[in-house]
Amino acid sequence: MNSKEYETYYVPAQSHWPLVGAIALFLIAIGAGQFVSTLASGEDSWGGWVLIAGIAMVIYMVYGWFSNVIHESMAGKYSQQMDNSFKQGMSWFIFSEVMFFAAFFGALLYARVFSVPWLDGAGNNLMTGEVLWPEFTASWPLIKTPDGTETTAMGWYGLPLINTLLLLTSSVTAHFAHVALEHDKRPQVKFWLGLTILLGAVFLCLQVAEYAHAYSEEMKLYLDSGIYGNTFFMLTGFHGMHVTLGTIMLIVVFIRIMKGHFTSKNHFAFQAASWYWHFVDVVWVLLFVFVYII
Repeated sequence: MNSKEYETYYVPAQSHWPLVGAIALFLIAIGAGQFVSTLASGEDSWGGWVLIAGIAMVIYMVYGWFSNVIHESMAGKYSQQMDNSFKQGMSWFIFSEVMFFAAFFGALLYARVFSVPWLDGAGNNLMTGEVLWPEFTASWPLIKTPDGTETTAMGWYGLPLINTLLLLTSSVTAHFAHVALEHDKRPQVKFWLGLTILLGAVFLCLQVAEYAHAYSEEMKLYLDSGIYGNTFFMLTGFHGMHVTLGTIMLIVVFIRIMKGHFTSKNHFAFQAASWYWHFVDVVWVLLFVFVYII
């Protein structure tokens, strides 16, 4: 292409999907707020039904909107400029997810480095510990809070270590699938991508088992078990949610591959799902180190 030639940039027709998404998010916000506000009192709440309706609308919106994008792509309406727009959009989306987890990791580090030692008198704050909690001793994991709540720390061995190996392996299999697609070896793509999905599903099942063990009478590690329980379940829980989303993305890509979609040169949807999967793998490695080991 010389400097005088330009690619056409496809401009889609007006769509109702943004409006559907806005209404869905509004219902989720209202429903979640009402549900949480009445949860502690045990009262019957309509918030739960509104929340479910909002989530259902989000699923409907994502399915419909993505279907339109897939049909437009298969019809050959997208150019290299459009692909660049998709890449930029996915890059910014992953960056926003990085900032999302950075906030939780920042809260964890702030609690460990500043808040917990401060309660024990660090930083010229001797009177706080002496007056409020004279028997409190700063340590991490904080298995005994100042108000006397006791719990048990989750070790890094066992299920957490197995899950780490599973996700690291899945990152390798996802890469092999991508390489196979670039060389147009579709049987290998199906094998490696299917194995990646299986590893992700096993990870989620083992995390459910880990949560069940945490909530057992043996450990008594709950969401309200002080700052340690809060940060543990918030970080691992949100990561599990992202693994679930990544697995769904890979399943959708797998179905498209089974239908003959993508070529060795045009497969950004596969790339986007692969980028996201590698991202959740990196987050888990950091989480494994800072939440389980250190």
